[in-house]
Amino acid sequence: MTNLNATLPSTSTRSVTQSKEQRKYHPARSIPFALMHVTCFTVLLTGVSLKAIILCVAMYAIRMFFLTAGYHRYFSHRSFNTSRFFQFVLAFMGCTAVQKGPLWWASHHRRHHKYTDQDGDVHSPRRDGFWWSHVGWVLSSKYDSTDWDAMKDFARFPELRWLNTWHIVPGVMVAVFCFLIGGWQCLVWGFFVSTVILYHATFSVNSLAHMWGKRRYATTDDSRNNWFIALFTGGEGWHNNHHHYMASVKQGFFWWEVDFSYYGLRVMSWFKLVRDLRMPPRRLLMAER
Repeated sequence: MTNLNATLPSTSTRSVTQSKEQRKYHPARSIPFALMHVTCFTVLLTGVSLKAIILCVAMYAIRMFFLTAGYHRYFSHRSFNTSRFFQFVLAFMGCTAVQKGPLWWASHHRRHHKYTDQDGDVHSPRRDGFWWSHVGWVLSSKYDSTDWDAMKDFARFPELRWLNTWHIVPGVMVAVFCFLIGGWQCLVWGFFVSTVILYHATFSVNSLAHMWGKRRYATTDDSRNNWFIALFTGGEGWHNNHHHYMASVKQGFFWWEVDFSYYGLRVMSWFKLVRDLRMPPRRLLMAER
């Protein structure tokens, strides 16, 4: 790994520069993000129905799966292989979560793993506190661009580069779909409410999973296993496991650690949609704790 001290400015200079950059939020992203939250309150006007609740839960679960299985385990860590066509499906469906493009998402996540909880990490609660690690970095102009050097393996696909630029298109399609199913009520519940919940569930892995939980493995960072976060993030809450061996498609290393995203990928492998699922070696599972 590159010597970080040789490439970064001194601590005093860096802290001042970092403070200014962190406070520089991007209006083009902060305003829509705030409006997404405000729009959720229109449920007081649209009301609620069983259909709307079912749609909300379904849209949350489907999009969470494609974030965890696609954006995270495939594009960020290449923990399994797939065809070029299904690779695009993973990217397209991941975009429906409205968390920018797959190459942007994965490039910053790779940087997070390279410098976890050190200077250079994009969202460390140890260094920058809960707010920045949870949502502040997403709204900052500092990390607005895609780190193309970190994504040379996937940047060679023109369809992925296109989707990375026009990442909003799948999200708009989901919103239209929800409206066509049940009008304003289903639009609010199926798109806006589920998307906001999805935001904070995803962000909780960056923030809370480095602050709250148990540490099975003595990693050099603050990553923790948290069963509660794992339940609503498709297994992403087994975060200390993940930082111990990030190449694994299975983040719940042991049978009692629920990992819905892994279960989904295992089923997909039966139908040849994905293949070569990478599992953690036994020697690493039983490593010194």
